[in-house]
Amino acid sequence: MNQDSGIPILAALTAERDALRDFVALLEREQNALVENLSDQLPALAEHKSASALALSELVEARHLLLKNTLPELNETTIQTWLRTRCPAAWPVWQELRSLVTRARQLNQNSGELIQMKLRYNQQALSVLSNAASKANLYGPDGQPNFSPGSGKPIASA
Repeated sequence: MNQDSGIPILAALTAERDALRDFVALLEREQNALVENLSDQLPALAEHKSASALALSELVEARHLLLKNTLPELNETTIQTWLRTRCPAAWPVWQELRSLVTRARQLNQNSGELIQMKLRYNQQALSVLSNAASKANLYGPDGQPNFSPGSGKPIASA
């Protein structure tokens, strides 16, 4: 294998790393919006996140295809060995890429947990409000007051 065969892989890894850096920054903004209760920012962030994830997926597939066509076997050990020996300029890019993947997973998991917490809180609040509304049935189906402060008589008949 000549030296030029690593150039497309280096370019693919660099493009993927750069896109993943942007994706991680987006996940950090999403997590910050969740922590700071900036829910008005979440729809735009979710839309941007979906588009970024799709673009990132395409870059991953392109890199995968390049490596598959270059290496006899596609696994972590083979990739690392090949990069270190045949394309040393790509080795630090690969290491950063792996680190960014780990960071993205952590951020995504943390955001998911924050969303679940907020969802449980909102469900509890709705339940409390719903119970309070059903107990505070101040008016009957006929529109007449249905309140009896201890006497057992509605207000209208007092």
